[in-house]
Amino acid sequence: MRSLEELSPVETLDIEENGLSLVSRVKLCLTIHPIVPSVSKSIDEWQLKRSLIDYLKNSVVPSVTVAEEDIVVRRHKDLKKRKREEPVAHGSLFIRDLGFLDGKKRKKENDGERDVKELEKKFLDWRKSLVEKMNGIELNLEGVKYKLSVVLPISDDFERLKKDWEEFYAFGHSREGRREADTVILRGVPSRWFAEPRVSSKPSMLVTHTIFSSFGKIRNLNVAEDDDLGKDADEDSGDLVSGLHCKIVVQFEKYNDFVNAMKAFSGRSMEKEGTRLKADYELTWDKVGFFRNSRRTLDNRDGGYRNEAFGYNQDDLRRKRFRE
Repeated sequence: MRSLEELSPVETLDIEENGLSLVSRVKLCLTIHPIVPSVSKSIDEWQLKRSLIDYLKNSVVPSVTVAEEDIVVRRHKDLKKRKREEPVAHGSLFIRDLGFLDGKKRKKENDGERDVKELEKKFLDWRKSLVEKMNGIELNLEGVKYKLSVVLPISDDFERLKKDWEEFYAFGHSREGRREADTVILRGVPSRWFAEPRVSSKPSMLVTHTIFSSFGKIRNLNVAEDDDLGKDADEDSGDLVSGLHCKIVVQFEKYNDFVNAMKAFSGRSMEKEGTRLKADYELTWDKVGFFRNSRRTLDNRDGGYRNEAFGYNQDDLRRKRFRE
């Protein structure tokens, strides 16, 4: 895998394992409130999407292209029970075509680091400006006016993520003597992308270890099906099916490897060669001592039995390789 120091924020990162890649994109979280709080009319999802697409194409410089399927809208379940301060809808908007930000290719290899820094600044300034421009705009849908609130999720803002974990440990939240973050948590990736081909559709510890080892040496690893991911989503959204997604928790031995992994996954979606599916995963870091709590749970089980829902450390993984 190429050096992350040479990777610009709009470039694709090929993991080179299982045909996976991390593709740059911008995710915006949307909240829609009616200008008149008492409005109880259901919002027209198609008109909302068309309004946002037209706005980005005609009112933003440079023009931004967004596909209709890259706007996800979830309407309030029961508008009659909606409180006046509650939104009528919320959702997400994904900007995947960022080619317009990638300027001229660098001519000299020595200029690479400078070019990456310049492009990163250009990207961050553009993203900040876009959020500020979109936040607070009014939308007129079928004669009803709505106010749009737009924010950038913290998982897409690497500097905010880094500040978050640095402040967390600066104020004395140490875990098992450790005074710096080291564990990445990834939710919402397809289980079959981390499974052993032609063996099982369930995520494999060995396959997952191979993929994440490209970022650095792993201390602990956990992978399990993630059926809880959609509990906060609307029941009728139909976005998630039990067993299709998994949750991956990776503890790195070195802090710099953890930082590089967080930077690589922040602001990107996962794709797999040979499929058009894009996995817009959830990214965070471990604040609660996941592996410490897992060990406590295992210690309370008869015989110390382990399975992939709890994970293995390096010694466990080595023994598993020899058994197979």
